[in-house]
Amino acid sequence: MTALPRRRSAKQAPNDLPADVPAFVQALREISLAGRALSAKERHDLHNIGADAAERGVPLRELIKGHLAEMWRSWATLPGVDAAANTDALKRTGEAVFRAAEDAVGELTKGYEETQRWTVRRDESLRREFLDDLLTGRDVGQLAERAERYGLQLAGTNVVAAASASRPFLESSTATSSVQAAMSLRFSSRHVLVAARDGLLVCVVPHDLMGAPEEFARQVSEVAGRNSGWRVGLGQPHSGPGGAVRSFEQARNALDIAERLALTDRFVKAADLLVYQVLLRDSAALGELVTAVLEPLRAARGGAEHLVDTLEAYFASGRVTTATAQTLGIGVRTVTYRLNRVRELTGYRADDPAQAFTLQVAVLGARLLGRPQPGLAP
Repeated sequence: MTALPRRRSAKQAPNDLPADVPAFVQALREISLAGRALSAKERHDLHNIGADAAERGVPLRELIKGHLAEMWRSWATLPGVDAAANTDALKRTGEAVFRAAEDAVGELTKGYEETQRWTVRRDESLRREFLDDLLTGRDVGQLAERAERYGLQLAGTNVVAAASASRPFLESSTATSSVQAAMSLRFSSRHVLVAARDGLLVCVVPHDLMGAPEEFARQVSEVAGRNSGWRVGLGQPHSGPGGAVRSFEQARNALDIAERLALTDRFVKAADLLVYQVLLRDSAALGELVTAVLEPLRAARGGAEHLVDTLEAYFASGRVTTATAQTLGIGVRTVTYRLNRVRELTGYRADDPAQAFTLQVAVLGARLLGRPQPGLAP
């Protein structure tokens, strides 16, 4: 892209038209006499004028309107118009001038749009770099200063939501840009950061921006499809430069736990899954518990799978056999038989509160550790 002209004085209003308009009029004066097209230099200058206007925030319509207005104001005084001896000569002059004006509008627009695209790409790149550093804790010393550009107060409290879907989210995908645009429109781009990272779509917002995580989940459902396998995990609010890193890790862990447990919830909060995180902190001890309690079930006819599924449904129903039977599509007698078989093989009664707790933790542990079925060994 050609170099942009120097910036104008700060005393000038941001929507002032370029001072180069008189140069455009001078070109029209020469064209009215010679009947020529715009020269390469004149096109180059107009291209740069459009680029400069885009950089300074001048609306494109005002830029074009200003140039055309100058053409109309100077029309009667153009040398070629004044020297026209007859109607045919005036017509030829008019055709040359209007053709030049049309080409001028094209060059102004081209320079304007190229700079706008470059500015958008630059801003998107800066946003991605900032979010990447924010979520990894890199360049902490500069994070606070850079955060002000996006309306985030790192000394304040922020929260991170992360979305997963059947197809990974990519920075260049329309799904990513659609969610980002929708969130920026609803909450202002100075308070919401949305970007793709490691196949997830990540959203960072101040914790007191009411409804933002829920709206993020709604937008994800729109782009991913309500019936597709999408889910949003929400970390807990944290403050300070490292707060976003902690919240992001919690959001990812919430997604991981929800996947392991095959939860049906589309919107899962890390705060609601703390008990599972506690279990996973000592995965070795949890594995020993699973082995000690559930491995004996492999001796059952047909393996352990149907017994583990029955226990899982039984605990999910609040230890109600009729509800368990309905969930599994089997008879109440079958449920009772299976629970008795669990007691015979493991020594734990599912209807005893203390023993049931051990069984339930073991079943959850098997899911969390990804133990295959029907065998429970790693």
